[in-house]
Amino acid sequence: MNIILKAAKVIDSTSPFNNQTVDIQIENGTITKIANQIDNNQFEQVTYDNLHISQGWFDSSVCLGEPGFEERENIAHGLEVAAKSGFTQIAVEPNTNPITDSQSIVSFIKQKAFGQTTEVFPIGALTVRSEGTDLAELFDMKNAGAIAFGDYKKPIQNANVLKIALQYVQDFDGLVIAFSQDNSIKGKGVANEGVESTKLGLKGIPTLAEELQIARNLFLLEYTGGKIHFPTISTAKSVELIKEAKQKGLNVTCSTAVHLLTMTDEKLADFDTRYKVLPPLRNEANRQALINGVLDGTIDCITSEHNPLDIEHKKLEFNSASYGTIGLESAFAALNTVLPTEVVIEKLTAARNIFKIESNAITEGSKVNLTLFNPKKEYIFTKENILSKSKNSAFLNHNMNGEVYGVINGDKQTLK
Repeated sequence: MNIILKAAKVIDSTSPFNNQTVDIQIENGTITKIANQIDNNQFEQVTYDNLHISQGWFDSSVCLGEPGFEERENIAHGLEVAAKSGFTQIAVEPNTNPITDSQSIVSFIKQKAFGQTTEVFPIGALTVRSEGTDLAELFDMKNAGAIAFGDYKKPIQNANVLKIALQYVQDFDGLVIAFSQDNSIKGKGVANEGVESTKLGLKGIPTLAEELQIARNLFLLEYTGGKIHFPTISTAKSVELIKEAKQKGLNVTCSTAVHLLTMTDEKLADFDTRYKVLPPLRNEANRQALINGVLDGTIDCITSEHNPLDIEHKKLEFNSASYGTIGLESAFAALNTVLPTEVVIEKLTAARNIFKIESNAITEGSKVNLTLFNPKKEYIFTKENILSKSKNSAFLNHNMNGEVYGVINGDKQTLK
């Protein structure tokens, strides 16, 4: 693959060419030349309207159905969706069937993803069958390619299990992902506890359910040492707690989800189950606190929290529907409506530092790992924009700003 990207504006704070518009020559998966203009008729010339490039985006929380739920999404098609959405690498959650709690399933996922443009990094379950009782084969899964360990959307209620996990993974520099929710406080709640849930007669999930668990888990981290990552935080107090923990020197990171930054619980007015997510959409004050947490660096990265579900799980009464929305296709353009483009790019690439995955600055001699996009295209997200097998998108009819042209990763490319 020998190509020249023409007139590409570089968005990469680690690159000497940051904010410059240049031509980029790529040979066999390596950037060999960057200049104001490159004329070489032996190379394919790639041009797009208002072309911007950044390091390839990394999504820290993606659900794919395989193995076990291929009717929702299989690995091959899911990775094609990710590539067309601008992601060169994704971390895949362990909520498969069987649960990704062993070396063999981690290896299976890696093998099924071999040869795709977008690379897969499996997250192993922290406990056997994600039941929260016994630790899974963490070290074996690490050796097979798992980059972290956590039970998807399932909090570890037994504090001693999390304590032992935090101590154990330090032997091999492992990372624990701790979804934080006190189930006894959540109870039968299905929406954010507040004005909207009261008006609609829906049982509420207090912000306290998240905040109590985060506070407990931070106490455990302070006791044990090690590393912990809080996925998809949703409340102002959570941001505050994590900010204080970082100031104390604890090794803690966190993410939030695109929909939590761009929507509030007012979306629930029509009982549309596309907006049933966990943690739930919060009110405007919490949304603004998340935005501020992104801008001040407390929130390390942003995830699409892509979770394809079939119609049997979503087209139900609100109380009975499953939690989750797809989000790969809409992630960049939705974020670009509420955050500066440079911040969006930073937060869509920062998770590599958390998961210890190599970054490649946009400079001569670097391996190619690039996302191509246009940050200035306004449109309404419709069903035609959905690439996934599942159609459970909370972003339908949402205002968008930005278009993804595709990705180049090593010697592979997926471009429009």
